[in-house]
Amino acid sequence: MESVIVEIRAGTGGKEAGLFVADLFRMYSKYAQKQGWGQKILNSHPTELGGFKEIVFELKNNDVFSEMKYEGGVHRVQRIPSTEKSGRIHTSTSSVAILPKPKGTEIKIDLRDIKLDFYKSSGAGGQYVNKRMTAVRLTHLPSGIVVTSQTERNLAQNRENAMAILGAKLLEKKELAEMENLSKERKAQIGWAKRCEKIRTYNFPQDRVTDHRIKKSWHDIEGIMDGKLEEIIKKQNEILN
Repeated sequence: MESVIVEIRAGTGGKEAGLFVADLFRMYSKYAQKQGWGQKILNSHPTELGGFKEIVFELKNNDVFSEMKYEGGVHRVQRIPSTEKSGRIHTSTSSVAILPKPKGTEIKIDLRDIKLDFYKSSGAGGQYVNKRMTAVRLTHLPSGIVVTSQTERNLAQNRENAMAILGAKLLEKKELAEMENLSKERKAQIGWAKRCEKIRTYNFPQDRVTDHRIKKSWHDIEGIMDGKLEEIIKKQNEILN
C-alpha cells in the first residue's frame, strides 16, 4: 500500500496564513475520508488562533501518490480574515509538499548518522500541551535535514513519526538530485517537486478556485474547502500527466 507524507506550511500573510494551513489540512483530510484513505498526523505546530505554522500528516492508499502528486506547490487565498475589522481583503499563502513515503528498500538510514534530541512538546497553550519530554528532534548529519515530531504523548511514537518524515525528505532530496541530471524536457514534466510554484488561488469574494497550471476555475469554494476535490484532482491529473 502506498503512502505519501503531506507537509503544509504557512507562508506570507502572518496569522491568516496559519489559519489557511488549517483550512487546507481540513480540505485534504475531508477528501481523504471520502476516498477511504488512511490518515495520521505526524507533527504539527499550532497557533493560538486555531491555525498551524506547520502540519505534517500521512495519507495511505493503493494509488494515493498518483492522485495527490500535483497538489504540491504554493496555494494562495484571497479573503477577508476573521481578524480584519475594516473589511479589507487579504492575500496569504501556504506551501504544500507531497512526499512519497519510501518503501523499505528505497532509503536506508544509518542510525549512526542521526543526532537525537528530546524536548517538551509545545503548542498554543491549554491543558493538552504535554509537559513531559516526549517531543523528538532528529538531525540527519550528512544532509543537515532536521525534522521534529511532538503530536503523540509517547516518545517512541514521536520518534517513529520523525523517522517517517526524515525518510520522505531524504527520498525527495535523492530524487531532486537525480532530476538535475535529466534533460530540460523531462524536468518540466516532474511538477510535483516544485515547492515554490504558485499552483492555485482560492478567491472567497468571487467564490472561485483557479488552478494556474491548467488555467481552469471552479465555483462552490465552500464545498471545495470541505473536501470536494474530486473534479479538480481528476482534471489536473488528466492534463498534467
